[in-house]
This record gives sequence, C-alpha cells and structure tokens, in this order.
Amino acid sequence: MQISLLQCQSSRDVQANLAFIDSQLKLLPREPNEPQLVVLPECCLLFGGHESQQLQYAGSEHQSELKTALANMAKQYQVYLIAGTIPMRANDGRVFSRCYFFDDHGVTLGHYDKLHLFDVDVADGTKTYRESDTFHPGNHLCVIDTPFGKVGLAICYDIRFGDLFRALRLAGADYIALPSAFTKVTGEAHWQVLLQARAIETQCYLLGAGQWGQHNQGSRETWGHSMIVDPWGRVIAQRATECGWAQAKVDLSELQRIRQQMPVIGHNRFIAPQLAPV
Repeated sequence: MQISLLQCQSSRDVQANLAFIDSQLKLLPREPNEPQLVVLPECCLLFGGHESQQLQYAGSEHQSELKTALANMAKQYQVYLIAGTIPMRANDGRVFSRCYFFDDHGVTLGHYDKLHLFDVDVADGTKTYRESDTFHPGNHLCVIDTPFGKVGLAICYDIRFGDLFRALRLAGADYIALPSAFTKVTGEAHWQVLLQARAIETQCYLLGAGQWGQHNQGSRETWGHSMIVDPWGRVIAQRATECGWAQAKVDLSELQRIRQQMPVIGHNRFIAPQLAPV
C-alpha cells in the first residue's frame, strides 16, 4: 500500500486551498489498482490569522460545505483520505477541530476531534496561542478498520501526550495519522524526535503531514518536514520544505515482525488511559 502525505502552505482563502489540494491529487504518483492512503495537514482548508476565523466556516455533522468538498475529492480521485482538520460546531459556541476519514468512495469511515488544545507561549511572531478560546476539546479515541490495516487518528499537539498513542495501539492501531501545523520554533526543536518516539513506543507507522512556510504574508510560520516513520523509528519518507508529496510504500509484515521480536505491549506493566474507542 502507498501512503502519501501532502505538505501544504494553506491560507485564509478556502477556495484557493481547495484548488491546491485538487491540483496535487491530479498529479499524485500512483500504481494502477494499488490502495492509496492520503493524509492532509491540520487546517488544510483554512489557516493563519486568529483561530476565531474558524467560527465562520463551522459546519454541522449533517451540513458542512468543507466536509462535502473533501469527501468528493476522495471519491473523484479514488483515495482513502484523512482529511486534515475542519471546524465543526460544538454546543458551547466553540468548534471542534475535526479530522474526517473518507474511503475511496467518499464515504465517512469515522472522525476524530482534537483532544489536546495548543494553549502555549512560543518565541515566534505570534507569541501566544490559545486554541481553547475557539476550540472545544474532543472526548473520544478513533481507530478505523480498513482493508490495509487499522488506522488511529491524532492531531498536531496530541503528539506530546504518549498515553494517547499507547491507547491507540491498545485499540488495535497499525498506523497513526497526525495532521499537523507545528510552529517553526517548536517543530525545529521537537517534531522529528516526537514522531520517532511515538513510532518506537507504539510500534506503529507514524504519518505526520504538516503545514510549511510563511502563511498570509508572514503572520504565521510553520515547520513542514512531513514524514513517514516506520515502527522501528526509521524515517522512510520526508518532505522537509516546499509544498508537495512525501510518499512511501509500506508492508504490514515488517510491523508484525518488529512486534513479534520485541513484544513491548505484552511487557508493559502500566494501564493505558480508559477512553473508549469509536
């Protein structure tokens, strides 16, 4: 199976972001009849500026133009699509940062709402990030069964919370997708080492699709370096800078071999967080 991560430089222009993703899917290198898993980054259709701008584009489970547009792309290009994140209404005036997973017919297989919100201070041009002002935290895990294995979902800042990733592994995950928009400062310091650590701990493939570069005339800057990390912690594909694809073909027999030779889950004497998978 081929995994393809799309590195983007998304802006506040939803239509321009949709057009870019569409143009890249048209050019997606692929083999005939080979399953294709595509992962988009966090905020792939709307990024930059203050998070409150997400509110005007928030949809509901039954009516979201952004969700429909991404589902249609999955169907048109016949790819399994982990569709970055889009805003979906919560009950308290905020929105969920939600990642949908569509099959190659555009059918929704499941979704995940970002659990850990980025309320931090960073030594960059933005300085203060308070996602909780706009976003409502999620309350469930998500591991989805597919013809090519089980896929767990996480989003960006979640990568710093190893208990979540262990829970995804215990729920059966073979792959863990991580749509992201790491800042340049935090990405340069921690992005790769965190991806490799989570891959080694869980013995899963980590699929980190990121935003890159200067957004909206320099109001935000992200790290990029989208990468696929195998269950042994090896980086098997990476796109450091610029927009475009990072791709690798994977085989679950390698994952099974690693888990058999070093059965860390069976050796672990601590209990994982009790969050029910959906």
